[in-house]
Amino acid sequence: QVQLVESGGGLVQAGDSLRLSCAASGRTFSSYAMGWFRQGPGKEREFVAAINWSGGSTGYAGSVKDRFTISRDNAKNTVYLQMNSLKPEDTAVYYCAARYGSMNREASTYGYWGQGTQVTVSS
Repeated sequence: QVQLVESGGGLVQAGDSLRLSCAASGRTFSSYAMGWFRQGPGKEREFVAAINWSGGSTGYAGSVKDRFTISRDNAKNTVYLQMNSLKPEDTAVYYCAARYGSMNREASTYGYWGQGTQVTVSS
């Protein structure tokens, strides 16, 4: 079992930045690919970013590429999502997720999830 706890969400205005953190415990963190997903009002949960076990490979949704950066610090068992140039369309609950094996974009393939953290971007 892997436990994930997100933090760092909040209320910001358009153009601001936030850094989300996801602290993992319970298993060997470096064995897992990690992902960030989000669910906005009235929308399905969607892929945001993912990172492989070593941090050497990353992937992003087109809507956040060049604005968001995913990273991980295996020594601290933590994955981050740096969000810059935030837009109102980024408003959502952001979830950290983990899966054993390769990273991918499909939420259904991630077996472990955090509780979510709210990000609200005002205009």
